Amino acid sequence: MLERLFRVREQGGNVETEVLAGLTTFMVMAYIIFVNPAILSFAGIKDLQGLGPAFAPTLAATCLVAGSMTILMGVAANYPLAIAPGMGLNAVVAFQLVVGMKLPWPAAMGVIFLEGVLIAILVLTGFREAVMDALPLALKQAISVGIGLFILFIGLVSGGYVKPGTGIPVTLGDFTSIPTLVAVVGLLLTVALLARRIKGALLLGILLTTGVAVLLNALSGYAAFTIPGVAVIPKALVGWPDFSTLGQGLNLAVFARVGLLSAVLTIFSIMLADFFDTMGTVIGIGGEAGWLDARGKLPRLNRVLLIDSLGAVFGGAASSSSATTYIESAAGVSEGGKTGLTSVVTGLCFFLALFFAPVAGIVPAQATSAALIVVGFLMCAIVKDIPFHDIEEGFPALMTIVFMPFTYSITNGIGAGFITYAFLKVARGKATEVHWMLFLTAAAFLLYFLLPLLKAAFTL
Repeated sequence: MLERLFRVREQGGNVETEVLAGLTTFMVMAYIIFVNPAILSFAGIKDLQGLGPAFAPTLAATCLVAGSMTILMGVAANYPLAIAPGMGLNAVVAFQLVVGMKLPWPAAMGVIFLEGVLIAILVLTGFREAVMDALPLALKQAISVGIGLFILFIGLVSGGYVKPGTGIPVTLGDFTSIPTLVAVVGLLLTVALLARRIKGALLLGILLTTGVAVLLNALSGYAAFTIPGVAVIPKALVGWPDFSTLGQGLNLAVFARVGLLSAVLTIFSIMLADFFDTMGTVIGIGGEAGWLDARGKLPRLNRVLLIDSLGAVFGGAASSSSATTYIESAAGVSEGGKTGLTSVVTGLCFFLALFFAPVAGIVPAQATSAALIVVGFLMCAIVKDIPFHDIEEGFPALMTIVFMPFTYSITNGIGAGFITYAFLKVARGKATEVHWMLFLTAAAFLLYFLLPLLKAAFTL
């Protein structure tokens, strides 16, 4: 049955490896179970308490959306891609829509629901796939490298290797702290396992590092890891989910609250970010996994994009924020995941987390940072194929690569690449070589970057 549904052997894989890959992806993504509700509920921010949905039902909605949409991706698209409420998008909901625009949180979730519906329409009309097909190969390769550096940078930050500096953007982290030392031990363990070609190296590295973190946390009197539940064996393993916020995200009061133009601009900016985050993720992981054809096109792309857009719809309706395809899926791919069976395993883990959330909460960010750093390293290998000697191709590629980690956004990197590519082609008198959709998208990105100025002018 598994072979008929997922064609595991046909793809050169086996069930054992697919299961290991699915577990690895879940372990790398497990932080979202707690981070998403923490952001949306403003956990730990006294002045904002009560503005967002409560922590417990948001945690349940996060697991439900991630589990169901990831399994759907595996079954319908047969790719090892995981979907969960997106980091960055949840911050937009919390701090831009709820705090900045003073929207009640159900209305903010209604914005996400509408944004998901619009993206789904773009997929069904073929527009979203056409934009991806219009991309030149060099930009597709740059997106893959940029995402690799982005993943690597996330690993460096979550592991404590780097931190915000005084007078400089980032500086060296505190290597005398227990959490950072745990991250270093985890990286050394993981790299050693990979060098020895141990099967399941990334997952094994996460588990071993978690064990080290729990031990050192206990020796420190449980003072080393301050977030409740992290690196602590829980007293209660089972808890019942709270689904009280499901359906409240269908509130469409945003238009009455802020007006038509402001609502449209807000939905457009979120839609653009969601649209191109997924595009970059799919191209990046697909390139690293070898799924792309000679033209850089992903087979069954329309299914992947449709399921991703439905994730935004379901995420908004379920009050978990927009769900999107996760770059951390690359960890499972690097572990050998080749088919949708990997995603099914990851999705089932999210469903189990509905009831065993305290167990998932044991894994600290420092334990997964090594896997992210290694995955980033692997995704950067394609940089050698980018023609940096040609300014028309190389400069936009470089802008794409550096903007992603430095601005902490896949969308910003893609936008910088599109705009500079279109500009350089026009500057060299080669505008006819550029697909009209790329020009259209570059113009949309220009509007996206100018939105703060436009909103300020509209407010004045």
